[in-house]
Amino acid sequence: MTREVKDRMENMIRDIENEVAFTRRYIGKDKLDARVMEAMKTVPRHEFVPSNQQLLAYINGPLSIGHGQTISQPYIVALMTDMMNINSNSVVLEIGTGSGYQAAILSTLVKKVYSMEVIPELMESAQQTFAKLGYSNIECRLGDGHEGWPEHAPYDAIIVTAAAEQIPDALVEQLKPDGNLVIPVGPTYGPQDLLLVRKEQDGEITTRDVLAVAFVPLVRTGSRH
Repeated sequence: MTREVKDRMENMIRDIENEVAFTRRYIGKDKLDARVMEAMKTVPRHEFVPSNQQLLAYINGPLSIGHGQTISQPYIVALMTDMMNINSNSVVLEIGTGSGYQAAILSTLVKKVYSMEVIPELMESAQQTFAKLGYSNIECRLGDGHEGWPEHAPYDAIIVTAAAEQIPDALVEQLKPDGNLVIPVGPTYGPQDLLLVRKEQDGEITTRDVLAVAFVPLVRTGSRH
């Protein structure tokens, strides 16, 4: 990693820390988990954006990755990862591989990442990047994220990186007791809320509205819109 890239990454980390401080009243904490922040410092975000976006890779904002999709704002990636409450033994499901950046962050923190994508070109590109950078504990599948990936369930945590109109029942079912589902919910062009959905040990489901967000919609199989 060049000195220039390191400097840009350090600026990104400061921007994330500042945004955490700014939103602490909503997210309920003054700083994010140290392991999450370390992951944000080590995964090269510029490897996950198109060549024409390279100079913008470490700006604390979303970027287009083509096909009507985006790579999420670094602060949001860090926050959602923190909300999952994962550890090195966790097995997690990601809905919406996209560029692969979120999965790469997760791969440095957990035992196994299962990641689903509905757009073939994005999944293939992400898999190539994973192979190039040596992220070997990520397994991808093409499919409708609303249905989850039941073969490997239950999961310690699930993250959805696009906005669903409502919480998919299948994802709640595939969550382990004491597990967290982190998902943005709301209409495509209306207000969306980042939700923390927790399945308690007894199976009871609790939901907390954490922050107002803006995500691309969670695409169904056979639809690009």
